[in-house]
Amino acid sequence: MTKTTLAGKQVVIGVTGSIAAVELVKLIHELRRRGAGVRVVMSTAAAGIVTPDALAYASGQEVITRITGLVEHVTFCGDEGSADLLLIAPCTANTLSKIACGIDDTPVTTFATTALGSRMPVILVPAMHHSMYRHPALVENIRRLKGWGVEVMEPRIEEGKAKMPTQEEIVLWCERAASGRPLAGKRVLITSGPCREVVDDVRVLTTRSSGQMGRALAREAFRLGADVTVVHRDRFPCVTNLAADTALEMRDSVIGFLNGQGATDIYISAAAISDFAPAPVPGKIPSGNPATIALEPLPKLITEVVTQFHPFTIAFKIDRSPETGARALLELGVAMVLMNRPETMGSTYGEYVLLDAQGSTILTGEKEEIAHGIFSKLTGIPDPVHEPQRD
Repeated sequence: MTKTTLAGKQVVIGVTGSIAAVELVKLIHELRRRGAGVRVVMSTAAAGIVTPDALAYASGQEVITRITGLVEHVTFCGDEGSADLLLIAPCTANTLSKIACGIDDTPVTTFATTALGSRMPVILVPAMHHSMYRHPALVENIRRLKGWGVEVMEPRIEEGKAKMPTQEEIVLWCERAASGRPLAGKRVLITSGPCREVVDDVRVLTTRSSGQMGRALAREAFRLGADVTVVHRDRFPCVTNLAADTALEMRDSVIGFLNGQGATDIYISAAAISDFAPAPVPGKIPSGNPATIALEPLPKLITEVVTQFHPFTIAFKIDRSPETGARALLELGVAMVLMNRPETMGSTYGEYVLLDAQGSTILTGEKEEIAHGIFSKLTGIPDPVHEPQRD
C-alpha cells in the first residue's frame, strides 16, 4: 500500500535556500517509494546548499536550475502541464513572500506563478529562524496565500527555529493534494486503540489493541481530504487528536465532540473500548495471595452515538459469525461492520469480513491496505486489491 498511494502522480519539488534543503534526498526517495514521479527545480541559493547532482540522483531526473527556451514551468505547471502538484520544500521567508506578492525572479517562483495561475495544488513548507516566521509581513503573506487555496504547512518550532515538519507529514499532505480530495468538507471521527481501566494504583485492565488500524484509517481519511478527529491515547500526524485513556474518558470526548460540532459525517469505532471496568482499589493489591476483581459492564458507546447522532457508522467487531453481534449492529443502524479474529489485534496484517446491507466483502492485507479498501467502498473509488465477494 505504501508503494502505491502516489502511483501515476508527478510531483514537482521546488527547493529554496534554507539549510533544511539537506533533507530533500530522503524526502524524494520516500515520494518515489510511494509511486510518484519527481522532478526538482532549484533556486541558485538552494544549489549552494545541496548540489543539483545529489537531487538528480535521488529523483532519477535532471534537475531544473534555470528556465530555458523549453519553458519548463509551463511544461510541468501550466494549463496543460504534466505535474499533479507543486511542493516547495523548504520554502524560505524570501520565497514565500515573493510568491504572495507575485514576484517572479527565480526558477522556483516562476514555477509557483505558473502553478497558481493554472490552479494546480501548491504546498509550501516553511523553514527559517523563528523570529523570521513571526515577522508581521510574513504572517500576513501566509494568510494571503491560504486565502488563495495554497496549503502552507505548520513548521515545528524547536531550538529557536521554524523547522520543516516531519517527512511523514509532508508526504501525507502530498497524498492529500494529489488524491482529488473526494472527502473534502466531510468530518470523520475515529476512536482508536485500547482503553486502560484502573485496577489499583499500579495495575490496569486493557486489551492487545495497538491502535494500528485507527492510525491507518486516520491517515487514509486525511489523504482523501476529510477533516479528521481521532480519540485515543497517542498522537497521529495531520489530524486533531483528543486524548482518552479509559472508556469513560473516550465516551466523554466523543459525545463532547459530537455535541460541540453538532454531529459528524462519518463515525468509525475502531477502538477496543472496554466492556467492563473494575472498581479501583486504593493503593496496590498485595501480591502473593489470590485476588478477586469485580468487573462491572460498561454501556456501549456505539449505541449512544448511532441512536442519538445518526452518523454514517463503521464498526469493528471480534466476530466471525455474521448471524450474531454483527447483524445486531446493522439492525441498530451501523452501515458497515468489519469482523476479525483476536489475533488481528496488535498485528500489522489482518483479515476482515466487511458486512453491510448488500452482503460481505473479504479484505486482507496490511492495515493500510484494509483502510484503503474500506474508504474505496465508501467513496466508490476503485480498489484494485480487494474484489467484492457478495453473499
